[in-house]
Amino acid sequence: MTKILSYLRDLRHGRTVVIGVPYLWFALLIAVPVLIVLKISLSEMETTSISSMISWADGWPTLKLNFSSYLFISGDTLYVQTYLSSIEYALITTIICLAIGYPFAYFMARSPKHLQPMLLMLIMLPFWTSFLLRIYAWKTLLVSNGAINNVLLALGIIHEPLAMMNNSFSLLVGMVYSYLPFMILPLYANLSKLDLRYLEAAADLGTSPFKAFWLITVPLSKAGIIAGSMLVFIPAVGEYVIPELLGGPNTLMIGRVLWDEFFSNNDWPMASSVAVVMILLILLPMALFNKYQSEQAEGKA
Repeated sequence: MTKILSYLRDLRHGRTVVIGVPYLWFALLIAVPVLIVLKISLSEMETTSISSMISWADGWPTLKLNFSSYLFISGDTLYVQTYLSSIEYALITTIICLAIGYPFAYFMARSPKHLQPMLLMLIMLPFWTSFLLRIYAWKTLLVSNGAINNVLLALGIIHEPLAMMNNSFSLLVGMVYSYLPFMILPLYANLSKLDLRYLEAAADLGTSPFKAFWLITVPLSKAGIIAGSMLVFIPAVGEYVIPELLGGPNTLMIGRVLWDEFFSNNDWPMASSVAVVMILLILLPMALFNKYQSEQAEGKA
């Protein structure tokens, strides 16, 4: 009996450790940095440092919160337009990635089993190269004297170079290229588990292949669609490198504003306020995704 109780006690401690490690990781790498950014956003910027939020007077602490940065953001149309522009580009990127990634994931899931590892490797192959090098490669391809314009001019398709650089087109090309694998992989994982007997039953009942795809395959792959969309949309909202290298002055996104506030204007409270608002914008789709996952889990139970 004593050995059984000792085993149960060790098992309980083991479960606590296993569950506690992710929570500790979350606290150290996510919660604490976010709280530090929130603290800076509610402070005031002095000459070279951040003012303290707590001051002492007659032995009593006084908490001083500065909301001027948030009020300025809400009243400045530039910041509002930048947030909307970031959401717009991230949403367009997500839609294009879904339109390209879903057929590719479907093709991978229906390919012979011995070919699927090779196709997966081809999807992950770009990650073996530096992210900056891949973006610079697109920059050299899209410029006026780049490879694309030179080929089109040589074939006589165009008579003058196309303006494909420093605009919305180059920005979306870079975003879609960079985040497309994050859409394909969740979709492939979901579609590869699809029970093909549903499609066989639909065919036996006289359903056309397109109708069976729309009424059976797409609804059953909803979890993969949502997961892939979140993996693309969330990092795309705060993207900085691609807008800086490929986008022009008319493709302002919130990541570039953050850089300017932190390092050009040296206004850390304002930059932290911009970051906090961006985090809140990102938490909304994450909350919707978690709600969907909970409803799915309850439905299966």
